[in-house]
Amino acid sequence: MREKTDSVLPGEEILVRGLKELNAGRVTEEALLLRIGAARLAVHGIRIPPRPEGSSFPEDELYELLSRKHGAEAYGRYNSLLRKLVSLENALDAIAKR
Repeated sequence: MREKTDSVLPGEEILVRGLKELNAGRVTEEALLLRIGAARLAVHGIRIPPRPEGSSFPEDELYELLSRKHGAEAYGRYNSLLRKLVSLENALDAIAKR
């Protein structure tokens, strides 16, 4: 993906942890974020495994997961996670333009 330097992409932890979780077949915040961003990540050569048969939209799954974990704070957490995903995608776009 990129050469290892001291700088870290914004949201890189989502990518690293999410890929690990997807490969293990787990449904986590990070895994669902990568499913949400799959099309845009694919532009950068990052392949996200397809959704399992019968699963709902990853946006809905993420919100349901957050609701169970965080109750009333789910909405804020959901928006915060989406902003991190967009930051990661924007950083990948910027690197690709170099």
